[in-house]
Amino acid sequence: MSEPLLVEIIAYAPTAYYHCTHCEVAWREMGANHRIHEEQLESSLPRDLIEEYQIISNWVQEMFREHCDALVLKVIDAASVEGFYKSLRYNARRYPAVIVNQKARFFGSHMLSAASEEIDHQLASRPVET
Repeated sequence: MSEPLLVEIIAYAPTAYYHCTHCEVAWREMGANHRIHEEQLESSLPRDLIEEYQIISNWVQEMFREHCDALVLKVIDAASVEGFYKSLRYNARRYPAVIVNQKARFFGSHMLSAASEEIDHQLASRPVET
């Protein structure tokens, strides 16, 4: 099987901060851990960005259903250092930014269907291994 196609998605993502593994176990045993992280995720982004992230999440699930192991999908938080770097590298000014195979670029959630078509095209044009 050939290498999977790399699809990078730069988007604002909900964020929760965790303690070290030992502390997380202690917090979980006290019953506080799950509630704290849920609250962090709920308040980490405004409602419109949460809704957009859900659209992206649904799209990612659809891509996995259609292409399984033929893809490597990497979601990168636009607010992270890596997200900042990738945004500069790919000249992303709108999010989500979908980069297919480090070349084809699609900016904005309205372009997800075009990104899907590009993924289909690139996977179909790969040589079949026997």
